[in-house]
Amino acid sequence: MNNFKTKMTPFLFIGPAVAILLLFAFLPIIVALVISFTDTNLVGLANYSEINFIGIRNYINLLSDGNFLQSIGNTFFYVIIGVPLSVGSSFLIAVLLHLVGSWLASTFRVIYYVPSVTNIVAIAVVWGFLYNQEYGLFNYLLSLVDIGRIPWLEDPFVAKLSLILLAVWKSNGVSMLIFLAALQSIPRSYYEAADIDGANRWQKLRYITIPSMSFATFFVTITTLIGWMQFFEEPFVMTDGGPLNGTNSIALFIYQEGFQYSEFGYGAAASFILFAFIIIATLIQFKFRNKDQSL
Repeated sequence: MNNFKTKMTPFLFIGPAVAILLLFAFLPIIVALVISFTDTNLVGLANYSEINFIGIRNYINLLSDGNFLQSIGNTFFYVIIGVPLSVGSSFLIAVLLHLVGSWLASTFRVIYYVPSVTNIVAIAVVWGFLYNQEYGLFNYLLSLVDIGRIPWLEDPFVAKLSLILLAVWKSNGVSMLIFLAALQSIPRSYYEAADIDGANRWQKLRYITIPSMSFATFFVTITTLIGWMQFFEEPFVMTDGGPLNGTNSIALFIYQEGFQYSEFGYGAAASFILFAFIIIATLIQFKFRNKDQSL
């Protein structure tokens, strides 16, 4: 009996956490998967008899939906441009903060981290004024050097770049702290040995700093990639997917279909296509990570 109690004790401790995880994480995923094979909408929620099983019709319709295909293209544009900029700028900021004095580094750490914890609506209001085509600060500064007004949020292509700039600025804080922690964990003896061998700063960065931060870089890249594939807040509050659907992302498309148009089955199907993209991208990165470690 005592042996049984000893074996069951760990399960009593982890049981509540597992139950919450199953109830609020795995169960909704299963429900969403089931819904994605039906025509569930607002009428169906009021009367379950109105819900019909339609198989993979939602998925087939999505692959021929011009708005959804455009949102896929927009999302991949965000990922291709935004991920390298986010990871690279965060790494550069961390390296620069690591080189300066402790008081100055602490001050700028707070400055760079504040946007990450600031409400996106407040940020959108400020950046909306900056991007204003008629009276915005950016166009005013460009006018000082005789450059015409740029339609920051009015042209589909420029609007995507504008949202990327905003998102990179907002997201630098967390990644910067991870890189900074990795930098501070590198033993000083490595750099002292490099100084004895006559290595310059570039050589120390290339052969000591970057290889020693490989795991932190991998982690930041994975989390940043997943975040950009779920790009939602910036286009939602700044452009609502416009102009001409030019800034719509897959996550925003899911929100529009599921919560604005109440097409829950259609939106759920789109969410699982996004889920598949995220899984594939993550597996590819793990594949490259394993290859690098085996070399």
